[in-house]
Amino acid sequence: MNTLLPNLSAEAALKPEIARRRTFAIISHPDAGKTTLTEKLLLFGGAIHLAGEVAARGERRRTRSDWMEIEKKRGISVSSSVMMFERDGFVFNLLDTPGHEDFSEDTYRTLTAVDSAVMVVDAAKGIEAQTLKLFEVCRLRDIPIITFINKVDREGRDPFELMDEIADKLALELSPVTWPIGMGGQFHGCFNLTTNDFHRVTDAGGTGYGGTTKLSGLDDPALDAAVNGGVLEEFRAQAELATSALPAVDMESYREGHLSPVFFGSALRDFCVADLLDGLAAWAPPPRPQPAGEATVDPNQDAVSALVFKVQANMDPNHRDRIAFARICSGRFSRGMKLNQVGTGKSLAVTAPIFFLADERELAEEAWAGDIIGIPNHGTLRVGDTLAERTDLRFTGLPRFAPEILRRVRLGDPMKTKQMRRALQDLSEEGLAQVFRTHLGGDHIVGVVGALQLDVMASRVAAEYKVTIDFEPAPYATARWLGGDPKLVKAFVDGNKSTVADDVDGDPVYLARNAWELNYVRERNPDIKFLETKEMR
Repeated sequence: MNTLLPNLSAEAALKPEIARRRTFAIISHPDAGKTTLTEKLLLFGGAIHLAGEVAARGERRRTRSDWMEIEKKRGISVSSSVMMFERDGFVFNLLDTPGHEDFSEDTYRTLTAVDSAVMVVDAAKGIEAQTLKLFEVCRLRDIPIITFINKVDREGRDPFELMDEIADKLALELSPVTWPIGMGGQFHGCFNLTTNDFHRVTDAGGTGYGGTTKLSGLDDPALDAAVNGGVLEEFRAQAELATSALPAVDMESYREGHLSPVFFGSALRDFCVADLLDGLAAWAPPPRPQPAGEATVDPNQDAVSALVFKVQANMDPNHRDRIAFARICSGRFSRGMKLNQVGTGKSLAVTAPIFFLADERELAEEAWAGDIIGIPNHGTLRVGDTLAERTDLRFTGLPRFAPEILRRVRLGDPMKTKQMRRALQDLSEEGLAQVFRTHLGGDHIVGVVGALQLDVMASRVAAEYKVTIDFEPAPYATARWLGGDPKLVKAFVDGNKSTVADDVDGDPVYLARNAWELNYVRERNPDIKFLETKEMR
């Protein structure tokens, strides 16, 4: 039972069903244990009965949040997953993001759909490059962060050294909630500094979770009986210093992004996962207002509105399905409701919305602001779409970024050109990669942030569309969208057909052979905008 929970009067202005929603993402550097933590959060939340392990072999269960074949083979997450569960009266919408930097665009879009984040840090490695990048995205979007320092059952760095590094690199105040009692070979468990819960190792002296004992405080004699003298003395000294020198959790400061509660634990060994869930329920913000151009949309509004932040094709290859992931931003959604696809003039009856538990699904009869629903469709919905009862509303903040790697697509079987075009269109609309069609020659140019995206694209085209493709060097180094006066843009396109292509929306893109050429063309055409980002629509 959660002993950290405050009185929900702080959320009294929200409707009760909205106030109990917690929608959060998990972010980390690769191999910090993010997917394992996701599994254990589902386990402790009662959503699954057996957690898989990333390194599982043979007949052992696979991780529930990694459902693609390439994820299972490589043991990495390459696509955001959505999972929903209920615990202690709270509804959690958990979004597991890719840790690999090559899929940072998917992570960025996912972060537009959450109200808070859990940052996973490896106790032996501390803050790593991708963690820092993802934190900066959270800061740009004012997303508050809880820190989970993972793998304390292994040899790691001194807790204060880790805290100092995080505080310095992220310019954050830190507030410790749980603290390790020893590390690695001397690991005896974890202590919750807020509730005085002692999470002990197994009686046999192993590193596995052996249960929780409620203590009176740091001086409780039960600790003397369970922890050897040297480790206990060091732990008590560290814990006393941590509680006296570092601030207690201040919910307002956390929600404003100035402070991060810190949980030391081990996702693999089940230490402090339940404490983390309690902290999310107690402190993480309920659904927040969402940006819509110059205005914001309050979640408490009666009119239903939703933002499509992700599209996934072929989650079930047997049915060739296509699911749009939509965050409900306001109101109470009901199955069968008709919503306007803002900007197209079309009305969409959402007759079979679904909730997700990784690759398992449940029909959603209703959903409230903060919930994530899946909407099956046949290419009707795109990333960035706004669905609403109103017609004058459009959510913003979902950009496409100029790709850093450009490759020409080479088709193995020319008889499968139609299937290849369908595959590239689908995967481009998902946001997995960007696809450009050149004006001269009609070549398909794929643009990605990192090389691993090319491997994933080739793998998925082969598995889901039965088409073999590979990639060869293209004579382009970068791409820029063209903006400005439509007449001037058309004149530029007509005069530069050999270096202009159309993106998936039909918008013109300039393909530059190198940075020098881009700068030269930009100087020669001062009235044309060469844009590094484009708002998705």
